[in-house]
Amino acid sequence: MMESDIHINCDPETGLCEIPNFTAEKTKAIPFDGETEIIYVGDPMCSWCWGISPQLNAFKRYGESTGVPFRLVMGGLRPGGGEVWNQEFKDFLKHHWEEVNKKSGQPFSMTLFDQENFNYDTEPACRAVVTIRELSPEKTLSFYELVQHQFYVKNNDPNLVEFYQPICKELDIDFADFKTFFNSTEAKELTQKDFVINREWGIRGFPSVVVRKGKKLHLIANGYASFEDLKKQLEEVR
Repeated sequence: MMESDIHINCDPETGLCEIPNFTAEKTKAIPFDGETEIIYVGDPMCSWCWGISPQLNAFKRYGESTGVPFRLVMGGLRPGGGEVWNQEFKDFLKHHWEEVNKKSGQPFSMTLFDQENFNYDTEPACRAVVTIRELSPEKTLSFYELVQHQFYVKNNDPNLVEFYQPICKELDIDFADFKTFFNSTEAKELTQKDFVINREWGIRGFPSVVVRKGKKLHLIANGYASFEDLKKQLEEVR
């Protein structure tokens, strides 16, 4: 897991949130399916991942319209959290969110910084997305985007299981089923597997977009990118 005294390092120029130190045992690779696919490695609580969200949504639709499936792998920006919720960390995050808003136009609420306590642990939000990927795979990206909206626009706490109830309702997902799997050992292990495998692929920050052609991975975006740039890179790989 990550050292608790390390800030999230996000670059306003590249639109990349770099991952902190992370050590884990190697895992078996996530199986590839089909000749070519788009793999998006992101974290619901990575603000540049919120910034790029409209571009990625359009890119997913474009890829699928041309026969290229889309896979979402959870990044693990800050599993376990542990950062001291003090004024220094609040000011750091607020400034960073303002930078993302300025470049991407994505909305942010700043009421989170009025809370006395908050643990910036990204594992539960990632695990929630993994849960939907198992229960209703076709709704994975929609769920991921709604988690982002609940956190960044409404400033609700993804560490609480109740955070996900309105999202499940909106997507017609049984919340009881969600809650059962979300709290399971299997969900936790699958989430950890995502964290490990994207690091084994060489991913060092989010958002990252990879195009797999056969057994070869092509990193086409490491940080914020426009739909047009992503589309161009996909066509060059193909």
